[in-house]
Amino acid sequence: MGRYVGPNCRLCRKEGSKLMLKGDRCLSSKCPIVKRKSAPGIVPKRRGKISEYGVQLREKQKVKRYYGLMEKQFRKIFQTALARKGVTGEALLVLLEQRLDNVSYRMHFAVSRKMARQLVCHGHISVNGKKVDAPSFLVKEGDTVEVKEKSKKMIPILESMKNESKAGTVPWIELEPDNLKGKFLYIPKREAIDLPVREQLIVELYSK
Repeated sequence: MGRYVGPNCRLCRKEGSKLMLKGDRCLSSKCPIVKRKSAPGIVPKRRGKISEYGVQLREKQKVKRYYGLMEKQFRKIFQTALARKGVTGEALLVLLEQRLDNVSYRMHFAVSRKMARQLVCHGHISVNGKKVDAPSFLVKEGDTVEVKEKSKKMIPILESMKNESKAGTVPWIELEPDNLKGKFLYIPKREAIDLPVREQLIVELYSK
């Protein structure tokens, strides 16, 4: 199955929460999920009870769409989390937060994770002074992530940085907006990650 190419806002309505797929629009009153909280399509008058599998599947889909990953990519990250010590669900979310495309988005170099992934793939982002073009690269504690010098005048990046004052940054990232760079201070704990999802259900789904 290929990558989803339909309206992003339908995905948010499907999952019943903001997945931050449209940048500024997600932070405004124009966000469709604010106006129409029901799922897209024709809603039947009576809904049957969702099965246990269905609940688990929805949690997995929500996280996949939030971070913009395909099933194969997501399962690979899950296997890495499974091999780590501690709670697998928490390790999964932490690994997703460490991805370079996500960190670039958190630093407001892009208005969405999709745009951040494109910036990384096209070589506009460096880690500790070295170009990294793999969105799946895991940023480590103490790493410095910045926009390459030749890319610092790109209009989309400069426009995205305007969201920094509106959306703010997460506590594990120290941002230097004027220099288009930031530092990944520490590995975040689960309670600090702003994603309303029951990750244990994903673990149960993959454990079947």
